[in-house]
Amino acid sequence: MNYDDYSQLVKDQEVARREIKGEKVNHPSHYTSHGSGVECIQITEHMNFCLGNAVKYIWRASMKGKHKEDLEKAIWYIRRELERIE
Repeated sequence: MNYDDYSQLVKDQEVARREIKGEKVNHPSHYTSHGSGVECIQITEHMNFCLGNAVKYIWRASMKGKHKEDLEKAIWYIRRELERIE
């Protein structure tokens, strides 16, 4: 491999790393892999903070390996919302 080929390979790898990092920040798979094709934020941005977070944790519960913890967090936000409206 000559220098130009190596240089291009390094540039291509850096671009790929940035794209992967961008996906993890902008469109994480645990929010975009729902069977509906809808991204979680497309729904939750129309809700208040507590309800949006509850939906977020329910949405991703089976996708991050923390199913029970995410469902418990959803319950916490739902309880907080119930307290707010009482």
